[in-house]
Amino acid sequence: MRYLIFGDVHGNLPALEKLFKLEKGNYDQAVSHGDVVNYGPWSNECVEFMESTPELVKLKGNHENNYLEGNYTGTNEVANAFFDFCYPIFNRFDEISAYLENVQTRDFNVQHTIRSKYIFPDSDLEELYLDKNYIIGHSHYQFDRSFAGKRLVNTGSVGQNRKFLNLAEYVLLDEEKKRVELKSFQFDIELVINQMVQDGYPEICINYYRNKPFII
Repeated sequence: MRYLIFGDVHGNLPALEKLFKLEKGNYDQAVSHGDVVNYGPWSNECVEFMESTPELVKLKGNHENNYLEGNYTGTNEVANAFFDFCYPIFNRFDEISAYLENVQTRDFNVQHTIRSKYIFPDSDLEELYLDKNYIIGHSHYQFDRSFAGKRLVNTGSVGQNRKFLNLAEYVLLDEEKKRVELKSFQFDIELVINQMVQDGYPEICINYYRNKPFII
């Protein structure tokens, strides 16, 4: 079985569409580990795209849970500004309410993160007490690490990479070959920023995107 595993799309439809164009015919099952919504200008459209995509398992992330609960629980000023702008225009609640919490492949448990933690390439894995192999997201940093006989893979982010904003990252898992490929591609981030400007996003949100480093 060959899996396409990705997440943290965050309303970035151009990156999501490019992902499936690039990997068409190259997987048996796709899995989104959550955070399809918020930040980018196409949350509704990203949910619709995923609903129309066959062989796709959809999982909840913290942003789906925030939307379903109707509030953002964090204190970050920028994140609050994005939620306050994006949430009122979202209308695909029935779809995201049906998303699952996790899915098990033969070798990995796939879910958004572990105990709500942001796990980075240099995080202390000993503190996680890993009981199985995991593929996660949430921190928007891609890595593949092992500790105490367990493997932890982070797909990175399709829609809002923390290192280079115009780089989309994801994973291909081939269970027959026992191989995990960390993959990436570049996309036109100006399409996203220009749409945010056109939609009237707050300046603090637009500047958050404009001030992130890009791959030139």
